[in-house]
Amino acid sequence: MSLTPNRNLFITCAVTGSGGTQDRSPHVPRSPAQIAASAIDAAKAGAAVVHCHVRDPESGAPSRRVALYREVTERIRAADVDVVLNLTAGMGGDLVFGSSESPLPLDAQGTDMVGASERMRHVAVCLPEICTLDCGTMNFAEADYVMTNTPGMLRAMGRITAELAVRAEIEVFDTGHLWLAKQLVKEGVIGDPVLLQLCMGIPWGAPDDLNTLMAMVNNIPQGWHFSAFSIGRNEMPYAAAAMLAGGNVRVGLEDNLWLDKGVLATNAQLVERAATVVTNMGARLMGPAEVRDMLALTKRAPA
Repeated sequence: MSLTPNRNLFITCAVTGSGGTQDRSPHVPRSPAQIAASAIDAAKAGAAVVHCHVRDPESGAPSRRVALYREVTERIRAADVDVVLNLTAGMGGDLVFGSSESPLPLDAQGTDMVGASERMRHVAVCLPEICTLDCGTMNFAEADYVMTNTPGMLRAMGRITAELAVRAEIEVFDTGHLWLAKQLVKEGVIGDPVLLQLCMGIPWGAPDDLNTLMAMVNNIPQGWHFSAFSIGRNEMPYAAAAMLAGGNVRVGLEDNLWLDKGVLATNAQLVERAATVVTNMGARLMGPAEVRDMLALTKRAPA
């Protein structure tokens, strides 16, 4: 398949994530004020969308506290720059087994498993324009941790998203996840316009080689919208790869901490670098209003 570069694209900044990066860089934001400020800076640097998790302000550990999400949301919406708000709904599906010889009982400290309504509670309160839907269960790099998203759970969460009139961004970590996404769309759980995020290079999902990327891109139905990213040192090359493959771009401290060798990045710097890469290749950056029109989004106040 010949390349069809995307000449009009948007950049998403994944601001902080839920990984254990809080002590590896002073630029990883923890408190709602820090997360919102970093998101606002990313928007000023050219990001049309900001993707936000929240963390415990003291420890930096990932959190599902609705009050933290609400503060982040209100701070971003009160800013002097417009940006599309994308909140994670990936928390609450963490399953950590015991040892390989004694997998049960589960590790109570690491396991965080709740129902669909609880996983979506902050979305119902904050009413972001977009929320993520991790479209499958996957082994991550940790020995006994499983990111758990059963088809039943995804159907329930997808229906809640539709009822709230929030656009689902389907997170695709492997080829089977794309297959399931097509099924959810076929069943009417997820409506048009469909938005995918191809999450590449995350152990043990889809590797970030270009053959795998294009195999996934070539299986995306016509009319669907997608972004793609990779983690670590391949984050910035993937800005170019995503644009060349016809998609949009994601960068941010959730995926990579470094601007250059030995130089820790800020979110704004990563957005600026990605913007330079794709605009030098002939792309034009879309603003948040254009993204809302393309994806049929509505900016609303919290409930």
